[in-house]
Amino acid sequence: MEYADLLIENHGKVAVIRLNRPKAMNALNDNMMNELGDALYKFDADSAVNVIVLTGSEKVFAAGADIAAMANYTYADTYPGNYIGRNWEHILNVRKPVIGVVAGYALGGGCELAMMCDFLIAADSAKFGQPEIKVGVTPGAGGTQRLPRTIGKAKAMDMLLTSRMIDAAEAERTGLVSRIFPAESLMEEALNVANTIAEMPVSVAMAIKDSVNRAFETTLTEGVRYERRFFHAAFGTPAQKEGMSAFLAKRKANFEGM
Repeated sequence: MEYADLLIENHGKVAVIRLNRPKAMNALNDNMMNELGDALYKFDADSAVNVIVLTGSEKVFAAGADIAAMANYTYADTYPGNYIGRNWEHILNVRKPVIGVVAGYALGGGCELAMMCDFLIAADSAKFGQPEIKVGVTPGAGGTQRLPRTIGKAKAMDMLLTSRMIDAAEAERTGLVSRIFPAESLMEEALNVANTIAEMPVSVAMAIKDSVNRAFETTLTEGVRYERRFFHAAFGTPAQKEGMSAFLAKRKANFEGM
């Protein structure tokens, strides 16, 4: 698969999608987001792929939405045309695990896109921010919604109203980032994490992802009921039979095709 604004890598059961508009600091435009949706859906449907990694370059994940492209938009261009909604949120429909790997800047729409991933791994060089207020708009891809749910109201308000950036260490402390690695070994370490997940039964990984995401949409009681349905259903799957048999036999489980 070849794209104008993406680079694709295959690492066994792990597919890597790399944002690639270097002259524009990976600013997110319509073409890139259309291509990203296409690539995500293809890998989600590919039985050879268990995990998807989304990353940028060593210097920037994504510097935000392409301001040069939208500076002259009017309300009539954005609302009726469903700007952002029409092609930014395909990632939310992907059922397989999507790991965001961030080096350098993840700002504005770049930070919002990163937050749409299932979890984030960052280089020690990473910086996150929502500076939309400085260009006269609010965030439009979840910055005012996902950020406070992730790092809390006070930190989110601080970032959103002052436009200050936080570094990788602060991002990890506040729960925005799961792990930090040195920039020079980021992709190697991220692929180790991705491959660990890829060796697990993909059907169970998808169920866990579905269940965790439900936690943010419902009450605790309903969420636990939703989780328990997955748990009960697992006892009718090959993954459960293989996993528990392997445990009792003290051997490594083989979840190929599960």
